[in-house]
Amino acid sequence: MYAPFGPTLVTSALLVLALRAGAVEVGQPAPNIALPGTPLVTQLADLRGRYVYLDFWASWCGPCKLSFPWMATLQARYKPSELTVLSINLDQQRRDADRFLQQHPAAFAVAFDPAGESAKRFALKTMPSAFLIGPDGQVLWTHRGFTLDQRPELDRQIDRIVKK
Repeated sequence: MYAPFGPTLVTSALLVLALRAGAVEVGQPAPNIALPGTPLVTQLADLRGRYVYLDFWASWCGPCKLSFPWMATLQARYKPSELTVLSINLDQQRRDADRFLQQHPAAFAVAFDPAGESAKRFALKTMPSAFLIGPDGQVLWTHRGFTLDQRPELDRQIDRIVKK
């Protein structure tokens, strides 16, 4: 797992504040958050009725670089109406996110939250952090961190929930 503290003081401060709040856990409703920068929808609640794999990332996060190709294959396995992969970037500077995306293209929806409001609402503890949200808006599964050897188990867990 990657520690939540990035290269900037503000990013670090936002994540420290999030640590003080209770993390969003399985069985709780996912907080409704704004999704700036994505043509997909304007807020998370707009995706009700489908499964959502919600991922939080930043350009400085090493495991995030590894997770992008896997998330692309995850989105390719499902129609967006069945499962939507949505990633939220938490970089303060959009240019940092854009540089990352040039090197690691996203074949899924990306939103940008430089103020870190979504991170606060979800009380992130690590980067990357992911939440599988059900059609009713409830958090069904969470995952923190990412390594390549976790891919098969992540696929099994997501498939078990989405294909039930």
